[in-house]
Amino acid sequence: MSGLFLRALPVPSGVAALGVLADLRRALDGSGPALAPHALNAPPPPIRDDVGHVPPGLALAIGTSGSTGRIKLAMLTGAALRASADATHQRLGGVGQWLLTMPAHHIAGIQVLVRSLVARTTPVSMDLAGGFTTAAFARATAQIDSAVMAYTALVPTQLVRLLADAQGRQALTRYAAVLLGGAAAPASLLAGARAAGVAVVTTYGMSETAGGCVYDGRPLEVSLVRLEDDGRIRLGGATLAQGYLGEPALTTESFIEDTAGTAWFRTDDVGHLDDRGALVVDGRIDDLVNTGGLKVVPRLIEEALTALDTVAEAVVVGSPDPDWGQVVSAAIVLTQGSKPPTLDDVRGRLRGILPDHALPRRLATLPALPLRGPGKPDRAAVRRLFDQRD
Repeated sequence: MSGLFLRALPVPSGVAALGVLADLRRALDGSGPALAPHALNAPPPPIRDDVGHVPPGLALAIGTSGSTGRIKLAMLTGAALRASADATHQRLGGVGQWLLTMPAHHIAGIQVLVRSLVARTTPVSMDLAGGFTTAAFARATAQIDSAVMAYTALVPTQLVRLLADAQGRQALTRYAAVLLGGAAAPASLLAGARAAGVAVVTTYGMSETAGGCVYDGRPLEVSLVRLEDDGRIRLGGATLAQGYLGEPALTTESFIEDTAGTAWFRTDDVGHLDDRGALVVDGRIDDLVNTGGLKVVPRLIEEALTALDTVAEAVVVGSPDPDWGQVVSAAIVLTQGSKPPTLDDVRGRLRGILPDHALPRRLATLPALPLRGPGKPDRAAVRRLFDQRD
């Protein structure tokens, strides 16, 4: 049965990724099988014959990032993917030509291709043979039709690199919108981008919501946001996945209906609404640091760190401690030409900005942050780094 309705799709990187467009078009319109994308050099996801319920119109079974363990396949219908693409173009001001800068087997990458198919525009893909470079980004940007609006999607690490280079900054200004997702973006990074004339739009979403469904803190017109009493974020609306392939127990746990019959996905994130009513994602529930009985939100410390002129990127985690339970540990990447600060230096500069219990007690300076998936900080790797130093 599995081979009739769902086919594993190996997706190459770089320019060759555009070779999957024909298969993706057939999956979206239902003339071909649904697809389970995976990296070309990785084994395909296991697709059992006894998967149980499969929603009508299934187009993609897309892997989650696997940050909490075993990878799951979120079932997205063609209708959900088209709704996401249409709502994105509506929010951004119209259809345009897209640049693919990240792996197309992840939801953020494949959505660039989906939006292109829905808009009937021809996407451009970066040459990633030498990795992500500002020169390759600029060359790819030059291929976009000068007569149309240009869009791209980046992760914060990519944006940091582009802003640090004159050629990268110039290329970024070509875009009517630069979607920024995959990880929290420090306020200092967003301010720097906008000061450089970059039309950056922050996005929040995941595989289970067909990618970003909240733009600059506001849900797309087809999407819904609700906060539970403890701040856990629920997402709903037309872009919602129909559960996990062959995982009925996990589906029941994560996808729920309220008393009004509205379907929701219960994320593992907590957040709050700011004074404008916009959603602010504070971080994952299991990333909160409990130090001396007080809970600390890593994002707030990361923002304070990256506001320092010497820090380009930061990841904050909790490390086990016999006295405090956990202590705040910070891994940082320096801005170009900066000298590594000492822990005392960092604590001194942040004192008065952060409460004392939120000041880092451990510090590591890295050449680059460890990443997983499409540019997300690998917090588990950072935790292991501090464990090895103890």
